[in-house]
Amino acid sequence: MPLGTIDRTPPPFFKQGPSALTRLMFFSALAFFLMVADTRLNLTQPLRAVVATVLHPVQRSLLVPVDFLRTGGDYLSGLNEALTKEEAAQRQLSVQAQRIARVELLEQENARLRALLGLRPAIAARTRAAEVLYDAPDPFSRKVVVDVGSTHGVARGSPVIDETGVLGQVTRVYPLTAEVTLLTDKDAVVPILNTRTMARGVAYGDAANDAMELRFMATNADVQEGDLLSTSGVDGVYPPGLAVAKVFKVDRRADSAFAKIALQPVSSPASARHVLVLQPIGEQQPARPEPVEPAAPVQKKPGERR
Repeated sequence: MPLGTIDRTPPPFFKQGPSALTRLMFFSALAFFLMVADTRLNLTQPLRAVVATVLHPVQRSLLVPVDFLRTGGDYLSGLNEALTKEEAAQRQLSVQAQRIARVELLEQENARLRALLGLRPAIAARTRAAEVLYDAPDPFSRKVVVDVGSTHGVARGSPVIDETGVLGQVTRVYPLTAEVTLLTDKDAVVPILNTRTMARGVAYGDAANDAMELRFMATNADVQEGDLLSTSGVDGVYPPGLAVAKVFKVDRRADSAFAKIALQPVSSPASARHVLVLQPIGEQQPARPEPVEPAAPVQKKPGERR
């Protein structure tokens, strides 16, 4: 066999290309160049967009089991929570039904007693629903603005309540809105009645603590923590019997003739959303009689006998 016909090239297994170090440096430089070019020139952004578009259906299909498990867990937890709330609401409705039945019996008994004694029937205040729009811009006051005004029949001085009790009083009226001063405002004043002792008093707003204060009560006054205070109705503004606040601290100081009594409003002035605006009971009461001036003494004429 002639020697010229012999292939002297090494088999593929023994062929050697560039060294490993050379390839490492080349690919490292290429990677660095691509990173800089992508950062500065966004060269790979179209490629990324194409790849993301192509892989989006695959990603969505792979997320289906995860979404199913997550949605199923949320459904079961929400169902359990809904059942718990329904049970609590049923209990609350049963308690309220019993309370309403007792209130109806008391109202019937009150009407019979008033008819027996010849007293005027109790006043039923007219109401109008409203919604709180926003807080008043004054940061040093506790006031809100509601979406009813003079065109809706709202008058200045109208009481405002929510589902728990007294919220405040209308102090400014505009054609379409009204400004309500909350119970916790420094200028708020509400005549109250202690439902346990039937003692009257006056509750003032305490804006510094977002609470109220019962002032001018003697140190030995019968006031205890937890006492419920309601409107007395003697001011001609608030209907009687509306819940106002609860006593949560009584400080009987020896160096003062009056006790320092802190109150917590029953309502939530800071988070109220839907309210009722009542008509002041003074507008439904009969007018006060005019004072009768004493008659002038009759002058006796000389020689006239009595």
